[in-house]
Amino acid sequence: MDHARKAIYNLFGGEPLSYTRFSLARQPDGDSSHVEMKLSAEDEEGGENGVIDHVHTQPVKPRKTNRRLCCVSSVAALVFLAGSLLGYLCFRARMPEPRECANGLEPCKSAQCASVDVDEPAQPAVQARGPEPEPMLYWSDLQNKLAEKLDGISFQPKIRRVSAASHEAGTAADEDLANYVYSEFGSYNLDRVWKNEHYVKVQVPGSSPNVISLDIRGGSRGTLDASKAYVAYSGTGDVTGKPVYANFGRSQDFDTLRGKQIPVNGTLVLVRAGMIPFAEKVANAQKLGAVGVLIFPSPADYPGLREDVAQFGHAHLGTGDPFTPGFPSFNHTQFPPAESSGLPRIPVQTISSSAATELFRRMSGISCPPGWSGTFSAACRLDSGDPAGVTVSLQVNNAFVERRILNIFGVIKGFEEPDRYVVVGAQRDSWGPGAVKSGVGTAILLELARAVSQLVKNDRYRPRRSLVFASWSAGDFGAVGATEWLEGYAATLHLKAFAYINLDSAVAGSGDFKFSASPMLKQLLKEAVTNVKEPRFLGNTLPSKEVPFRMDNAGFPFLAYSGIPSVSFSFTNAGGSEYPHLGTTEDTLDKLLIYLGSGDHLDIAVRAATEIAGRMALRMTHDHELYLDYNSYDDKLLGFVRKLLPYNKDLQGMGLHLRWLLVARGDFSRATNALKTAVQNTDLYNKVACRALNDRIMKVEYHFLSPYVSPKETPLRHIFFGSAPHTLQGLLDHLSLLKTNRSSVDEDLLRNQLALATWTIQGAANALAGDIWDIDNEF
Repeated sequence: MDHARKAIYNLFGGEPLSYTRFSLARQPDGDSSHVEMKLSAEDEEGGENGVIDHVHTQPVKPRKTNRRLCCVSSVAALVFLAGSLLGYLCFRARMPEPRECANGLEPCKSAQCASVDVDEPAQPAVQARGPEPEPMLYWSDLQNKLAEKLDGISFQPKIRRVSAASHEAGTAADEDLANYVYSEFGSYNLDRVWKNEHYVKVQVPGSSPNVISLDIRGGSRGTLDASKAYVAYSGTGDVTGKPVYANFGRSQDFDTLRGKQIPVNGTLVLVRAGMIPFAEKVANAQKLGAVGVLIFPSPADYPGLREDVAQFGHAHLGTGDPFTPGFPSFNHTQFPPAESSGLPRIPVQTISSSAATELFRRMSGISCPPGWSGTFSAACRLDSGDPAGVTVSLQVNNAFVERRILNIFGVIKGFEEPDRYVVVGAQRDSWGPGAVKSGVGTAILLELARAVSQLVKNDRYRPRRSLVFASWSAGDFGAVGATEWLEGYAATLHLKAFAYINLDSAVAGSGDFKFSASPMLKQLLKEAVTNVKEPRFLGNTLPSKEVPFRMDNAGFPFLAYSGIPSVSFSFTNAGGSEYPHLGTTEDTLDKLLIYLGSGDHLDIAVRAATEIAGRMALRMTHDHELYLDYNSYDDKLLGFVRKLLPYNKDLQGMGLHLRWLLVARGDFSRATNALKTAVQNTDLYNKVACRALNDRIMKVEYHFLSPYVSPKETPLRHIFFGSAPHTLQGLLDHLSLLKTNRSSVDEDLLRNQLALATWTIQGAANALAGDIWDIDNEF
């Protein structure tokens, strides 16, 4: 090549210019055939990280050679270069054009549309995973092959195997299921299968049962409920108080009681299950001075549940082992004793709806507001009436035990970026049989691992990135298994895991569809549910309804603790009512079949859920560009800024203003636009350039974790999805006091909240912008 270049120099009598490879850029107008020739510093060697840093020319002394020989060499070199260029252009002309966006009006330009390689064809996979040709499996063909792998599958045997009996975390039954999942993963010829163990503290019923009794006027006393259900992580002890009914136990429900002059301090609060997790109900009651909490399933919310059945749940306002907050519960760690601030100090117990009805019969106070009754046969009352009315005694004797839990993993390694992976997970344990709680998700996990493995082994699919399949234990105690894994590998997971798909309770009905998701995964989910082979009873399209992430959702710690985009979805009953048997001993396969109407309906619904999860997972391993909608947070930040503007004058009166926060939001918007332009102008077939872009994309979620709070003291650091003063919602709640109760505003705290929110957003903008020499902001 040196001789050829020098010959060209001699032929044209000029100074030699160094040569570079062709650079193919994805043009904004969709034309990918444009070829651009650049001049580089060194032959074909780039600068740092393979990127050619600068261009220069270098004069050399002319050589005294035979003129005729030089001309012949020069002509030969020109013919060689022209042939090479023509061949390359012909090759690129045969490459498929980018697919159009969903609206069919313009070619794809970002993750909001199909990526440029959607219809990129792939060659057969071989055993050696060295440098290989680009894959040629079209995305539409891959979807069809996945559907074929799932056709005719009956999920019921696996659901029945998992839900044959209670398998509480850390018990012999749970370990038996762990070995079953391990064996199944091994039979699918995954690249690797392994176990991960943790030693955690859970709370179980004590040696004597929990007791709820009524103290009736005149001195008589009677047992209210004798259910074996309990609430894990409850406070223990014996308390007595007047009953007060607080509907779902939300903040607005307690505000209603305050408006009716009904005090909560010193009372035993009665709340209905649903709407928010048990832990939030208990925290709200404890904050107002309640001495205990009773939780019951209302017939209006859980139709079909037997009146004498109570529910299981937990009261830890957090995720993971509450005695190792912010750090992993490996057996070899020697951390000093610690305790989560989310553990309640008051006793909590669940009761049946029949017990709640009996209690309402004894209450004679103020009638309930509309919508609070819960369709009881007894009149709904807010309190017990006169001072001599009924009181309730609650005795909780739960005990803490240490248990060994196992998480089971299997991986299908990527062919190009095995160190980048999407995680698909499901809870395996359950307090009762858990057909919906753990059986459905585990069955989907196993069948999806089998199907994807067959696509790789038999259908020549070569995923660019890895798929990790995870079976979690101790999910019933607050995503303990998943959270401890995240804490154990926190230093590396945010660099490698770019998405989490949660399969828990993916089928709990047959007439509606709901989901919770990071904004970055909503577009992916929307496309995944499109044209799924749906059951007739679901209609022609899957109706979608977004609900906020709840703390008891296993996808929540991935998002709020680790900054990994996550999504959770579920088929539910029409109208959004809860599956009545969830979290009870009635959650069996037979009950689920009755609830859905037939076994065919169950298999069809579970198959649809499996296909949706599979499409999302495969899409993120198929395309060159990571299918994460990084532009989505522009709208989230814009919505936040709009909520701040009404407080601008109040802040100015305190010597504060919103200017810098608005600038930070603007810088983030400019950074996402710049990244979008970079994606459009980058040859995504260049693996080095493509990986650099994907590294920036996958960090967007992570940089919304506040760097100004301790992961140990405040594990849920996400400023959108966390829960503490450092969050954007915490700032808004504090600002609202400027208009409602100005005397309670802590000005120093408010200044800190405003400053830290500004710098967290600015830091996210700077990180997204790229290298420090590409950052240009007004700060």
